[in-house]
Amino acid sequence: MPPTAIDVFAKVRGHERAEQLRAAREADLVPYFRRIDSVSAPVVEVEGAERIMLGSNNYLGLTGDPRVKQAARDALERYGTGLTGSRFMNGTIELHLELESELAAWMGTEAALVFTTGHQANLGAIGTLLEPGDTVVVDSGDHASILDGAILSRAKLRPFRHNRLDKLERTLEKAATDGGGVLVVVDGVFSMEGDVAPLPEIAELCRRYGARLMVDEAHALGVLGARGAGTCELLDVEDRVDLRMATFSKSLASCGGVIAGPAEVIEYLQISARPFMFTAAGVPAAVGAALAATRICRSPEGPELFARVLDNAAYLETGLSNLGYGVVTSAGATTPIVPVVVGDDWKAVLLWRALYDAGVYVNVALHPAVPPGGALLRASVMATHDRAVLDRALETFASVKRAFEAEHGPLPGH
Repeated sequence: MPPTAIDVFAKVRGHERAEQLRAAREADLVPYFRRIDSVSAPVVEVEGAERIMLGSNNYLGLTGDPRVKQAARDALERYGTGLTGSRFMNGTIELHLELESELAAWMGTEAALVFTTGHQANLGAIGTLLEPGDTVVVDSGDHASILDGAILSRAKLRPFRHNRLDKLERTLEKAATDGGGVLVVVDGVFSMEGDVAPLPEIAELCRRYGARLMVDEAHALGVLGARGAGTCELLDVEDRVDLRMATFSKSLASCGGVIAGPAEVIEYLQISARPFMFTAAGVPAAVGAALAATRICRSPEGPELFARVLDNAAYLETGLSNLGYGVVTSAGATTPIVPVVVGDDWKAVLLWRALYDAGVYVNVALHPAVPPGGALLRASVMATHDRAVLDRALETFASVKRAFEAEHGPLPGH
């Protein structure tokens, strides 16, 4: 390589977290990429040991449901292992069309478009509908895929402080002078803290300032609302939200994503969204599984599952709070996500490891997934957890907390 050339690989050596990662590896404290050896269930086998799973987005517990598994098998047998082309070309099958029809009816929209992943759904919708000269307004707690879509669009990005309506209004005032169209994009349920966006107030501000509103329902579809249609249904703003996005990797027990909204917008995305047009369609088994899970959610069984997962979340939240953990609660609604604030990154990792060794699996959220100094353990529940398993988990949290605080000092309380 010529001496004046800059090696683009140089950034991977000595980056800001390299030393932390090295130390964590040496102490076997890395909480990521742990090998799961069984189906995502209330109790799983992880790296050869049985552990209570409190780290899955399998909110309704449908990944092991016989009907969902059979639907995946049926799709596999009929269409094979892959579609070898994009939806735009040779990758659309009847299951895609049925799923889009079911999702549009469930979410109460004119049409829906299924993407291979949830990330691509946000990337495709935001990156296509906006262009240079437009403005995208985002909550600082929005999912990374929303920000990636904004970057792809090359529109002006204006973030506002998480769930602060006063900051949103000031941001909309500024956006009104930018000269282009304005799209506000917020999570319905925020993935780390599990709190709910104040959608009625956000929708009113969008109306007042002439902005369009898009809501990411990834962690709300199949959970919130009487029919499980998400935060927009729960907060009665479905007729005031322009676009809705959701994923299949949570309640729908599969992989993929969807954009639901006006038929003219969906038709435009079909022929213009590069992440849709230039990505191979999801494998048939994934589409079949998502369709079966959607139909379960829309059946009389659906509301029972929605109620059960939220009841389990409330039970775990109360139990952890009673133990003195700093549980983040949402003013908007109970969600399946139960975050425990730790603060310091190293303390969070050490607490995760203590729980892991004691037989409870949770997720760890460190900066930049959360603000600096805001490290947390992200617990989540399924409809299929029973009280005996949750009680075992709470007993483990209690014993681990006593031992941990004796060695490392007090954890943040509620």
